[in-house]
Amino acid sequence: MEYTPETREQLILCCECGTAIPPNPANMCVNCVRSIVDITEGIPKHATVHWCKNCERYLQPPATWMICDLESRELLALCLKKLKGLTKVRLIDAGFIWTEPHSRRIKVKLTIQKEVFAATILQQAFEVEYVVASMMCPDCTRVMAQNMWKAMVQVRQKVDHQRTFFYLEQLILKHGAHADTINIKEVKGGLDFHFAQRAHAIKMCEFLGSMVPTRSKTSEQLISSDIHSGTSNYKFTYSVEIIPICKDDLVVMPSKMANALGQIAPLVLCTRVGNSVHLIDIKTLQTAELTGLSYWRQESVKSISGRRDLKQFYVMDVDPVGPRSGRFVLADITIQRMADVGRNDDVIIVRSHLGGILKIGDSALGYDLLTANINDENFDKLNPDDIPSVVLVKKTYPEGRRKRKPRNWRLKSLSKDEGDLAPKKQDQEKQEIDFEAFLRDLEEDPELRSGVNLYKDANTNVHSRQAGAMESDMDEDDNDDENELPEVPLEELLEDMKLNDDESEGEDDVRMGME
Repeated sequence: MEYTPETREQLILCCECGTAIPPNPANMCVNCVRSIVDITEGIPKHATVHWCKNCERYLQPPATWMICDLESRELLALCLKKLKGLTKVRLIDAGFIWTEPHSRRIKVKLTIQKEVFAATILQQAFEVEYVVASMMCPDCTRVMAQNMWKAMVQVRQKVDHQRTFFYLEQLILKHGAHADTINIKEVKGGLDFHFAQRAHAIKMCEFLGSMVPTRSKTSEQLISSDIHSGTSNYKFTYSVEIIPICKDDLVVMPSKMANALGQIAPLVLCTRVGNSVHLIDIKTLQTAELTGLSYWRQESVKSISGRRDLKQFYVMDVDPVGPRSGRFVLADITIQRMADVGRNDDVIIVRSHLGGILKIGDSALGYDLLTANINDENFDKLNPDDIPSVVLVKKTYPEGRRKRKPRNWRLKSLSKDEGDLAPKKQDQEKQEIDFEAFLRDLEEDPELRSGVNLYKDANTNVHSRQAGAMESDMDEDDNDDENELPEVPLEELLEDMKLNDDESEGEDDVRMGME
């Protein structure tokens, strides 16, 4: 019978407490090692997670908000990322400890390992408690903010002046189209109208389309969504572009488009812009209307010269030769460039529609096509014999006489937000020049005044006394010429009535109709 010796485990005494333990490199029991070394040191036992009670999302630093269910893997990963010291230990296990949902507490049990001595690895379990703090996310903050707009109408026009927006501003005031706006922001190239409801923005787009030729585009942006009801909140932006043709612009179009508009000449002058563009052939007084739909379909009709290209001419003779069309009379007019008056005998005979407006000795503004540099494909295709030397646009008056005679009326204006940056001094001067040109258009064009409310100036008497004192020192000839300046009849002016201060909350007091 073979003898099998019995093996016994060798035990040693712990160097700290004297307990018999199996041999290990530390020669200490587990309890003594734990009392000497804490592997959880450096790992926070309390932390905070931020939760938005509106959209029920949690903040994942630095700026990400994510939806996490209770006791989900996503929420566990978010909690573990809040603990900075986990990178120095080995994570063995992690799990949630049940807590009351309304307690705003999240408890996580962690099991970690770490080498404490040579060839000695210690494993330890501990709990981390998280406090759920309420914090509104940026999306919900914008929703809850006061004067939060839900729809915006961006109105733009690709031109180098602001006269169209001055006219639109008066139309909006007259029809009360700004009543539903919560903010009007003045930006480069146009205006932004903010509304609290989408229907109000659609109404504004329809109003603008009924006043001037426009086209619009719509875009939307998701703001927030309710996971319980399945509803979403959107922001709507309506981009409205106004046709880039203005009053007194010289317009050229392809022959195909001209034939479609009633066999009108390809080179025409814009006399008015309403819900359509009114064009006139200066050689025949033939008129046509260009709708926004026809323009945006091809966009081949272009304005080749504007107000800034006008030159001044001296009228030497007016010879009516043809028919009448309203206030326009066809005539052959002999003119001379104002710079050539008294220097040479270079005169130009042009056919114009201003035969009933201009007289001998008047000054007129027009486009000098002989010296103009026009780069346009449709203009280059025109027959040179059909291109006039000069296109007269309007009668003009000396600046000195205008300044001596103040206006007895004024305009109201919308209360607009200038935005983050105030306009530069150069832009302000340009805007003042455009506004003065708009005021002169109102004086000279009764049809344009019909869509605008003009108010009596309370300081008319003061200005009249000053003007009377200046006129007393002038010659009778100057007074006769001054009486020819276009004026707004008194019966067209309205009394500015203010029942209380609240009525003018959405408007500035006035914009003075003065030099």
